[in-house]
Amino acid sequence: MQDRLQLDRVAFIGRTYDEYRSIFDLDETLLKRGPILDCASGPSSFSAEARKRGVQAVACDLLYDLPAPVLGTRGRVDIGEVFSKVDDVPHLYVWKYYKNRDEIISLRHKALDNFVADFSAGKREGRYVRAELPRLPFPDRTFSLVLVSHFLFLYGDRLDLAFHVASLKELVRVASGEVRVYPLQGLDAKPYPKMDELVLLLRAEGVETEIIGTSFEFQRGSNKLMKLRRT
Repeated sequence: MQDRLQLDRVAFIGRTYDEYRSIFDLDETLLKRGPILDCASGPSSFSAEARKRGVQAVACDLLYDLPAPVLGTRGRVDIGEVFSKVDDVPHLYVWKYYKNRDEIISLRHKALDNFVADFSAGKREGRYVRAELPRLPFPDRTFSLVLVSHFLFLYGDRLDLAFHVASLKELVRVASGEVRVYPLQGLDAKPYPKMDELVLLLRAEGVETEIIGTSFEFQRGSNKLMKLRRT
């Protein structure tokens, strides 16, 4: 039996606005407070759906220099590849939030389709920005809230501790309020092994962290998120 989801690259897979609300425990007061950054967003539809709800949101990702049709193709390929491999490690997942495999795949395609439909216009309007951690092209304190979904710790087997420290410091730099990161586990569903060291290094740089529970869980045990802010 395999001990982890076997991915050869960071998957270009996104989530919907409602999934983000559950994952990050977001309420309307927090959402309406000011501009939000979705970092390493991939083809998530959070920014597109937020705009329709009157919520200011910007998404950034390494691949946003590519045209919408190419991103759409990449997303569809990655959905297929990832869920063929999820079937190899069923013990790493629990079916609480999602009813079944068909529902979650449908949500991934819904997010992708909404993202692709919004991308070209949104890029012209500055709502989709090509950016790569650990350096972001935004001024200090630009966003009231910064969200990072299914990146950093999920790929802790290939992103080293120095990258995590630098990236989280940068995310705090562009936030006037909180940064929220989910999940705190790797592709093996085990907690990030250098979390204690990371927290100490961030504290030394003037960044406070807090780990809290979230009602969302798909990867087994992934029911916590991290909040960060300046001290």
